[in-house]
Amino acid sequence: MAYGVTVSHDLDESIFRTRLRAVQAAAESAGIDAVLITPGPDLRYLTGYEAVPLERLTCLVLPATGDPVMVVPNLEVLAATASPIGSLGLGLHSWGETDDPVRLVARLLPSAKTIALDDHMWAEKVLRLRAAMPHAHQVTAGPVIHPLRMRKDATEISALRKAGAAIDAVHAEVAGLLRPGRTEREVGRDIAERILAVGHVSVDFVIVASGPNGASPHHEVSDRMIEIGDPIVVDIGGSMPDGYCSDSTRTYSVGEPAAPYRAWFDILEQAQRASCAAISPGATCESIDEAGRAILRDAGLGDLFIHRTGHGIGLETHEDPYIVSGNTLRLEPGMAFSVEPGFYETGRFGARIEDIVICTEDGFESVNSRPRGLAMVEVA
Repeated sequence: MAYGVTVSHDLDESIFRTRLRAVQAAAESAGIDAVLITPGPDLRYLTGYEAVPLERLTCLVLPATGDPVMVVPNLEVLAATASPIGSLGLGLHSWGETDDPVRLVARLLPSAKTIALDDHMWAEKVLRLRAAMPHAHQVTAGPVIHPLRMRKDATEISALRKAGAAIDAVHAEVAGLLRPGRTEREVGRDIAERILAVGHVSVDFVIVASGPNGASPHHEVSDRMIEIGDPIVVDIGGSMPDGYCSDSTRTYSVGEPAAPYRAWFDILEQAQRASCAAISPGATCESIDEAGRAILRDAGLGDLFIHRTGHGIGLETHEDPYIVSGNTLRLEPGMAFSVEPGFYETGRFGARIEDIVICTEDGFESVNSRPRGLAMVEVA
């Protein structure tokens, strides 16, 4: 089994060098002596290397000043050098099965007083690093990495557009899969096949929530059979070869739904449009949430909108920035996130409309273009 893989990417190695330097500068400004990055989205963002998280330690040692070093198991050296790391000129320290890689990392940072660990690092590795470097204070690396990751460059925006077009192509086929008597699981299987067929390399999630299951925002699939009159929330996404994610929700109805569903859905459309219209550089994340939430609240549906309006997206489906009350972060061009208001009435039904949008110099761009209205599925 191949554990280390080469990332499919269109990025010039100079972009990775620029990102590495930017994190080093941010760390130095924050008084952090070094940043340690294990396999996950941060490592992929900084080096292009998609190393699978394992019990064996793979770690990018990124001092605030000085040269970055990759610590890798001997059996992962070829995989690491086949990735962009091979042309980045990073120092490579390999270790054998009887070596202690944590002590190797500690020897590389003998005088570090504050060390930032990537937010996805396994607790087992965090605790071993703490034991090996008792003189160093550990903090999370998110504050120095996430501000860079949430401001997408032109190549990343292009990647998100491709991901959005791919998942739109799947939604274009969903109505034909929704028939009375079919189970959510059967439909979900067919959707998953189509997610891969349009160019994704992985299916990250498939939600087919029919009838009362729609009241659970993160319902996946079940053996419930679709019935005439069911509204169905379909929330789907995957990862493209370059690692960038898709995520889009549309709501369907098999025949005419029971009252007051259609009227409520019209209000939901207004809310989604309002949140999108509020997007501009300088607007706060919480103001985007409030723009749509206010419409639902004024219509008496506020208590049924039980989650934030959106989440950032990129190499992860959920990342900064989060579009939620209390987040006063101001939007900047290049920030990409979902806008997905919904309503959920326990025991009856649910609804959600979700697009991935990118803040531009003068507003926003949606990478999803499928119709946002309630998609009616005709039944014989």
